[in-house]
Amino acid sequence: MLCLYLPIVVIGFQGDTKNMPAIEVGRICVKQVGRECCKKCVVIDVMDKSFVLVTGPKKVTGVKRRRVNINHIMPLQERIEVKRGASDDEVSQALEAAGKLKEMTDETA
Repeated sequence: MLCLYLPIVVIGFQGDTKNMPAIEVGRICVKQVGRECCKKCVVIDVMDKSFVLVTGPKKVTGVKRRRVNINHIMPLQERIEVKRGASDDEVSQALEAAGKLKEMTDETA
């Protein structure tokens, strides 16, 4: 499946990207490569300058907890409050508290 999310977001985005840290814990992203392409996930740990740990959680979006190259994800403007290394249950609760649970289940392509 080809992920066509990038051009839509870049063209339709009106926000200020200069003040937005690109990759941080709690940032909602879209996976752009692999079998989970075009699905949303949450960054739960920054491992080094090239890799982050993400989760969907699997029950919500179908994205398993895994290490991902930062070139294979696209950060979105949204962010939730989670601690570093949070469990899938904690991420699900944070998404529900932020009102983004339904938004996460919608596939982007």
